[in-house]
Amino acid sequence: MKNVSSIERPAVRSARRLAPGDVVSPRAVETITARTTRLPDPESLVHLQFRRFAGCPVCNLHLRSVARRHDEIRAAGVVEVAVFHSPVEAMLPYQGDLPFATVADPDKKLYVAFGVESSPRALLDPRAWPALVRGALTRRPAGPDEGGGGLGLPADFLIGPEGGIREVRYGRHADDQWPVEELLRLAAVHR
Repeated sequence: MKNVSSIERPAVRSARRLAPGDVVSPRAVETITARTTRLPDPESLVHLQFRRFAGCPVCNLHLRSVARRHDEIRAAGVVEVAVFHSPVEAMLPYQGDLPFATVADPDKKLYVAFGVESSPRALLDPRAWPALVRGALTRRPAGPDEGGGGLGLPADFLIGPEGGIREVRYGRHADDQWPVEELLRLAAVHR
């Protein structure tokens, strides 16, 4: 297994993508509610998901589906951690009531460390359009696009208690992430 250093890398589009078998260095991250969460979690699988910006309608629609099934996800031995490249103040109205850890990463340090990129195809891909419409009809209007998040691509990582990446998905467009059913299936395989 390769070790992925927690040393900051320059923020470049060609950041190294991680793959199953890579090992992430232990780190503590502060949530938007001023709690600390550990990556990896020594007792559980971690579903580390990178979203776009705090007011992203696609991201928030997806996270509400995760929140509705949070008890089921926890029962499967998975800890949820969602990362946005927005500041805490922008995230609190949108993610402040979620039942799992949400992390503000406005400097995109975690994004770079995990090789999560941006691309114009995030919104130009027609596969993202239905979620954009559904998300726009949710209870909160879309917020500002802090820091170019409109072009951000999502990413999902399933990380084992030892820090090994078990599964990874780098999104090809704004609505390309693991649905809850896929997450539960992967958790069952890697428990």
